[in-house]
Amino acid sequence: MNKFRFGKYRETDVMSDLIGENYPALLVLSRFGIALGFGDKSIGEICRDSGVDTDTFLAIVNLMVVEDRTALSADVRVSIESLVKYLRNSHDYFLSYRLPEIRKKLTEALDENQEDLNKAVLEYFDKFVIEVKTHMLYENKKVFPFVRSLPKDGKKEKYAAGFSKQHEQIEMRLTEFKNILIKYYPAQSTNEINSVLFDIFNCEKELTLHNTVEDYLFIPAL
Repeated sequence: MNKFRFGKYRETDVMSDLIGENYPALLVLSRFGIALGFGDKSIGEICRDSGVDTDTFLAIVNLMVVEDRTALSADVRVSIESLVKYLRNSHDYFLSYRLPEIRKKLTEALDENQEDLNKAVLEYFDKFVIEVKTHMLYENKKVFPFVRSLPKDGKKEKYAAGFSKQHEQIEMRLTEFKNILIKYYPAQSTNEINSVLFDIFNCEKELTLHNTVEDYLFIPAL
């Protein structure tokens, strides 16, 4: 059962309706390894067919659409194993696909007549990627294995403050980079640079959701 006090989606809802209404949920599907082509099956049926914990899936998709996150019920029930799998796959998406793809498009969009500015732009973006990579690999190699090794009543509250602070820093860096391009980069080809900016705006939203899942689901679940 959906444990969100104001949760929009339940396990009896049709999965294709969820995707049609909230297409960003496609990323949730991929991170749980759920393939398309599920016809008119319900969310619960698809999750069970795919070996995915239904409560955890619902918690994430409902977190995407809820406006007041302070209204989340204290008894939101998630599987730590399923949540860690989701978060690891999210890290792989950002580090192996999303950020490299943005850099590739950014390089192609830069004006060849702005050599010094191009160098500064790429250096800033690369530093941002290093910061994201360092944070995510630390979670993969240290935090997730440690969490799995602790008993169910293990005390892990000390991670909460550190997580939130690092997430805020990462989001701030990307916002700064986006604003640098908007305010100070005199691109000659607006289509290409605007396409990159669209990707950056979307990536910003994706990172915010990822961090929200950790802050509002992973940390409380511990």
